[in-house]
Amino acid sequence: MNAPLAATVPPRLTSLSHGGGCGCKIAPGVLSEILRKAPGMPVPPQLLVGIETADDAAVYQLTDEIALVATTDFFMPIVDDPFQFGRIAATNAISDVYAMGGKPIMALALVGMPVNVLSTEVIGEILAGGQSVCREAGIPIAGGHTIDSVEPIYGLVALGVVHPKRVKRNADARVGDRLVLGKPIGVGVLSAALKKEVLPEAGYARMIATTTKLNTAGPDLAALDGVHALTDVTGFGLAGHLLELARGADLGVRLDWSSVPLIDGVRELATQGSVTGASGRNWEGYCAEVSLPEGFPAAERALLTDPQTSGGLLVSCDAGSVDEVMAVFRRHGFEAAAVIGEVVAAPSGRQRLEVRA
Repeated sequence: MNAPLAATVPPRLTSLSHGGGCGCKIAPGVLSEILRKAPGMPVPPQLLVGIETADDAAVYQLTDEIALVATTDFFMPIVDDPFQFGRIAATNAISDVYAMGGKPIMALALVGMPVNVLSTEVIGEILAGGQSVCREAGIPIAGGHTIDSVEPIYGLVALGVVHPKRVKRNADARVGDRLVLGKPIGVGVLSAALKKEVLPEAGYARMIATTTKLNTAGPDLAALDGVHALTDVTGFGLAGHLLELARGADLGVRLDWSSVPLIDGVRELATQGSVTGASGRNWEGYCAEVSLPEGFPAAERALLTDPQTSGGLLVSCDAGSVDEVMAVFRRHGFEAAAVIGEVVAAPSGRQRLEVRA
């Protein structure tokens, strides 16, 4: 008598991708080289924000009171639960609208799936996860595009609106500004631990909670006169996005590392070796611009460059507006928000980011 056929077990989503979440990003050094070689294009005066400063989204002025915010973001699975993967990817994409000070109005889905490997039920769960976040943001998924791909890919084109005078670029920081971070860092470390199957259940819950929390504070922050620059911390890590802010304004940044909020448990996991390859690539891409304190541990450096998926908003504001900024974050439920440093005059050498222990 023949033995019964074993039930088909669906593969882990993370096993189908070579990198997950914003850790999939092309390394900053390589990306800079690619963009440097790209041909220039005419820039119409209505394009308020383009590619010049590596900002979070493009902004195009439509009328005296309305500008369109347009962005896209997609990546491979960072978790194995298809519904949560969809939620994380959608939250991450919509964040770029908030980071410009905009209000999301609709989205288009970008879907690439290995249809001979994943069932229609699993793919449907990914899409349902994205739809649930869009409902939370109050926007429809109005269309999209699908392809059959080797690795699972999901994300959104996210569109929003903002008053032209409230657009917050990542390049308008001023000397003396304080830097405020809205979410704790360490998502990349958690994802590495998950892939190694050493992430505790509580750590996984924290990972889902932070990566699916929409950065809804963005428009209210943009409405504050004292807020000069705004961005979100994603694939290039905290150090990378601080450097983008500093380069855009041709200034420097001083980071108080002891003030940076970390997700509970990530320091221990990083010390035990749960770090991403993207963290190392990030460091190689911009280490010449960073000054570290003597004896700065390797695990701490990995956290400094840790790629964040759906990371927090990074605000540059004048010192007198810090209380207002913190109040906005608290009102939107970002209890871990913290002042982490300040903007300083442009350095004489290449090292724009000074890290203090």
